[in-house]
Amino acid sequence: MPEPAAAPAAASAAARAVTPAPAAAVAVAARFDLPEPDTFTAPYWAAAAEGRLLIRRCGGCGRPHHYPREFCPHCWSDDVTWEQASGRATLYTWSVVHRNDLPPFGERVPYVAAVVDLAEGPRLMTEMVDCPADGLRIGMALDVTFRERAPGVCVPVFRAGCGGAP
Repeated sequence: MPEPAAAPAAASAAARAVTPAPAAAVAVAARFDLPEPDTFTAPYWAAAAEGRLLIRRCGGCGRPHHYPREFCPHCWSDDVTWEQASGRATLYTWSVVHRNDLPPFGERVPYVAAVVDLAEGPRLMTEMVDCPADGLRIGMALDVTFRERAPGVCVPVFRAGCGGAP
């Protein structure tokens, strides 16, 4: 089989050339803590900006779920609606994060990443705030609060509370 022809020197030099990014793109650091709302999730993020936590409930089987989906993960029905959650939860598990290289998390270490059981049933991954890690206990009562990450962009986080599961 014949060997492929070598590329002309000019073509190979052009292939190796790297076009620098525009100055504006270089100056803006990527952020990994901001949601990317779309048409479907816009009501969730709008409610969060108002200090309300929404979940989805299925009209077919009646079960709640979270993260927001356009169908029920239990029975696959598309008869699902938004519902305001009570904001009460219990701590399922947590981990203290001491190192995170993604911006802007590195500036926040240490922080407590957690999974909570909402009073309505679904589990939610979140962050614990206003409570030292040595004060956390599995099953402890929690209440939702919201942290503004950018103007008008809020995310649900949890703190020790008096709510808990009913």
